Amino acid sequence: MGSLKGRVALVTGASRGIGRGCAVELGAGGATVYVTGRSTEAGGGKRRLPGSVEATAREVTEAGGHGIPAVCDHRDDGAVEELLARIKKAHGRLDVLVNNAFLIPAELTSGKKFWEVPISNWDDMIDIGTRSAYVASHFSAPLMVEQGSGLIANISSSGAGEYAWHVAYGVGKAALDRFTQDAAREFRPHGVSVVSLWPGLVLTERNEGAQKTIPGLDFTGAESLRFTGRAVAALAVDKHVLDRSGGAYASRELADEYGFVDIDGSLPKGPLHRRPGSGD
Repeated sequence: MGSLKGRVALVTGASRGIGRGCAVELGAGGATVYVTGRSTEAGGGKRRLPGSVEATAREVTEAGGHGIPAVCDHRDDGAVEELLARIKKAHGRLDVLVNNAFLIPAELTSGKKFWEVPISNWDDMIDIGTRSAYVASHFSAPLMVEQGSGLIANISSSGAGEYAWHVAYGVGKAALDRFTQDAAREFRPHGVSVVSLWPGLVLTERNEGAQKTIPGLDFTGAESLRFTGRAVAALAVDKHVLDRSGGAYASRELADEYGFVDIDGSLPKGPLHRRPGSGD
């Protein structure tokens, strides 16, 4: 992988999960990484899952980058706008935006049909996931357009193309992939790339806890938190990444193409399906 020294990145929803892994991998390349989320060390007793923006920022720095915690509620457009203004003032540039923020309702894996769960499930997954990616991209765009470069990576899912978990989940991910496709068209004359990434089964903090408490739950072959982060880092240093813009790519597929493996040296199972970008 090439160096990301001198690059500035923003990873949303990075207190834990895939966002945390993306932030740390960008840090391992030497980038300055802004880590957003609502979970803080001060509010530790209120968290259902481990992780905080401060802890991830420290991991970024320990990996070789410069981690900066940024408490941000991605339902608050003004807070996102203020954060991008802060980044512009401090650095005058933004090279990578990873839209990972996502709100997972408790009913997501309950097996209930969409009419059997609160309508608020729709609002949760569309507002923090689809809309939040649009908003963060909206406020990041002027910086990237001005510098004539940049990468936006939207963390999506194979659920964009086939049923997974819940109606609102699939609709939200499909909309995110369509946003990727259309935004790429508008960004192309300005040298800015937009891609969707499809992680496979990931051993997140949530899934790790479930594996310990639910008999028979097997995450053998699952991706680590950092596997998709390695895909982001590889794209960020690819001089021809604009050729991929508008596409949706499985993290596992990019591992084959860029030659990276997971943190334990393995290659996870998949998925391997993709929708190519305009230059593929």
